Amino acid sequence: MSRLNILYMHSHDTGRCIEPYGCAVTTPNLRRLAERGVMFRQAYCAAPTCSPSRAGLLFGQAPHSVGMLGLSNLGWSIHDMSQHLHHHLRRHGYTTALCGTQHIARDPRDIGYDQLVPTQANGLIDSAVGWLRQTAEQQKQGDKPFFLSLGHGLTHRHRYLTPGEKDNPGYLPVPGPMPDHPVVRQDFAAFSASVRQLDEDWGRIMAALAETGLDGNTLVICTTDHGVGFPRCKCSLFDGGLSVMLLMSGPAGSEFTGGKVIDALASQIDLYPTICDLLGIESPPWLQGVSLMPLVRGERASVRDEIYGEITHHVSYQPERCVRTTRYKYIRRFSDRRLPVQPNVDDGLTKSLWQSLGWGGQHEPAEALYDVLFDPGEMRDLSHDPAHAEILRDLRGRLERWMRRTDDPLLHVPVPLRAGTGARFIAQNETSSDGPWQDVP
Repeated sequence: MSRLNILYMHSHDTGRCIEPYGCAVTTPNLRRLAERGVMFRQAYCAAPTCSPSRAGLLFGQAPHSVGMLGLSNLGWSIHDMSQHLHHHLRRHGYTTALCGTQHIARDPRDIGYDQLVPTQANGLIDSAVGWLRQTAEQQKQGDKPFFLSLGHGLTHRHRYLTPGEKDNPGYLPVPGPMPDHPVVRQDFAAFSASVRQLDEDWGRIMAALAETGLDGNTLVICTTDHGVGFPRCKCSLFDGGLSVMLLMSGPAGSEFTGGKVIDALASQIDLYPTICDLLGIESPPWLQGVSLMPLVRGERASVRDEIYGEITHHVSYQPERCVRTTRYKYIRRFSDRRLPVQPNVDDGLTKSLWQSLGWGGQHEPAEALYDVLFDPGEMRDLSHDPAHAEILRDLRGRLERWMRRTDDPLLHVPVPLRAGTGARFIAQNETSSDGPWQDVP
């Protein structure tokens, strides 16, 4: 049997705020994708910040293991680009291409794709559709299967659209950890408009697959890098930051059909070994994830007991790690700072509201334990509750063993900035995002 094409569609900062996950934003194309494929309800990124998250997925490892401790546009880089998923697929006969956002290298040519699809004047989606049509004709002549990374800038906060009639803030919900406040609803209305446009664009891609016949031999992976660009979401280890949509759909008759809904824990670092398992090729020795195929095939109810998350650098230094099971979340902060790192939260209406109400002075403990079943908003820290002492010890131990197993540089704190990075260190006594910064040249 010929090998499947793989279309990896990814967006910025969408979290799980789409219709299949219960969000009130109408996304009919993503709903259809879920209803005919497989939806993972409990999927999490490896890091709630752009470059580290994408590195975790594409290299099948914790971001710190591959060197991506911060944003690529601020100077952080991958230790060994040859470990990228697309290189492994190339070694097994695939043509690889990149169209749109990538965010793991300053120069996309450094990643080594066979093709960099130029974005036409009329936009990203037209460029991708044109490439798919051309590639479909070439495959009719016996060309190799493809891996296409298609990255969309929506729904990053700086790309939010003007709300339309369907985005009336009076009738919209707000993201899980956010208060139901008029300012937050207004902010979320602009986000919602962007989500609807993203859905329309992904719908055009799915239509092109059907039109060209590529849907008969293509696995579609649709996900995002991390949570939405609101406080306690993006660049936080709360579920609002780590939770991601993950939809996968394959040709008729494949395992990735039928509208399956999977509730088992899954990490984006599991996608690399899943692809290897599906294609029947060896998994490289550096992979740290596990195949999700036993879940898809209905052979097992779970494949992992916990997922791990991390932040080191974003715009500013924020060294944190966490472990999450189906019931509990343990977060450890590795700096002496006990206040929110406000520069790591995207500027916007909601952030300004929070700051005006005193968010910058809220205490953040060195470690915290949450019961995410009874406390899904992660508001009640149980780390000092004697009734949860054994759970705290267990999760502390799991986190430490994982950090040692993956050679986490936070074991030798602090993690310094590299020369050339534009990220910032925060003075430990600083109490406001308006305080003094030291830029590293």
